[in-house]
Amino acid sequence: MTILRTYARLWTDDLDRALPLLERLTGERPHLRLTFHEVTLGAIGDFLVIAGPAGERAKYEHASATVVVDDLDALQETLKAAGATLTTPATDGPTGRFLYARHADGAGVEYVEWNAELLRELTRAPEPPAQ
Repeated sequence: MTILRTYARLWTDDLDRALPLLERLTGERPHLRLTFHEVTLGAIGDFLVIAGPAGERAKYEHASATVVVDDLDALQETLKAAGATLTTPATDGPTGRFLYARHADGAGVEYVEWNAELLRELTRAPEPPAQ
């Protein structure tokens, strides 16, 4: 199991108001934008911005980060061996599969395994060294 990407979570009432500053800070445009239940998410750089009414955002605030992995099944075995508790079991979502876990030390994390389309679009093989 490999970690492909880690996102710091930012919480906001309005995604469209949050993104322009992050575009300036990161020098990037959002590479992912979607609606999930009653919240809107935008990924830019190493940030995952979660927007919507405070009551809806609160449903997801128990996780301090979103971590993208290449194998959610292998991750579950690793988490179990380390004494973590799955607070939301592996579930299908708009980007692939995800789960929420509480580590033995109390940290809450969302883990995501992207679908094949997102993997192709958002990950690249390392460039070979120049000769």
